[in-house]
Amino acid sequence: MVRVDIVSDPICPWCYIGKAELDAALHDRPDHPFEIVWHPFQLNPDMPEGGMDRRTYLEAKFGGKDGAVTAYKPVVERAEEAGLDIDFAAIGRTPNTVDAHRLIHWAEAESLQNRVVDALFLAYFREGRDIGDRGTLSEIAGNCGMDAAMVARLFEGPSDIEDVQARDRQFREMGVSGVPLFIVAGRHAVPGCQPKELWLKVIDDIMEQAGQAP
Repeated sequence: MVRVDIVSDPICPWCYIGKAELDAALHDRPDHPFEIVWHPFQLNPDMPEGGMDRRTYLEAKFGGKDGAVTAYKPVVERAEEAGLDIDFAAIGRTPNTVDAHRLIHWAEAESLQNRVVDALFLAYFREGRDIGDRGTLSEIAGNCGMDAAMVARLFEGPSDIEDVQARDRQFREMGVSGVPLFIVAGRHAVPGCQPKELWLKVIDDIMEQAGQAP
């Protein structure tokens, strides 16, 4: 297997689109050699613990609605090309994502990371749910096959908060300033939202080197 480490934040629209493009390539190459592992990065590391009102966030970051519309226009266009719907109007709060990253971390032990990441993207970008809310996250965990009650109990304590924040800092110290970032086989960094065709080429090249037909 070839490990692909993905540095991401579940409120990053480019990460949502980038995963969709990678998933499309993996669907076309069902015998792909990739093993996917997700890692934390916070787009807003200074976000208050309870998040903030989405409008307040947009005004602070983009100068208001018009600035946000301009900034998100290429996101919407690229999402449509990838066959995704993003309902920005449904998003009422911009969350602090430490707890979402804790959930993704816990999901790794049960080989459920991809399912949980998919569910977080769907909840945030399609349903406008607050994925900083621990009740919402526990429900998502249960729907993905995890023990929702156990996850809720874990959220009551500080388990893995420092680990998530330390890993986020580590990536920043390595020079990572934006996501998604894909690290293939621990050696090759592929930054940004890449099209399905690039991933197909990467997979085919790897399989050819391994003596396998794509």
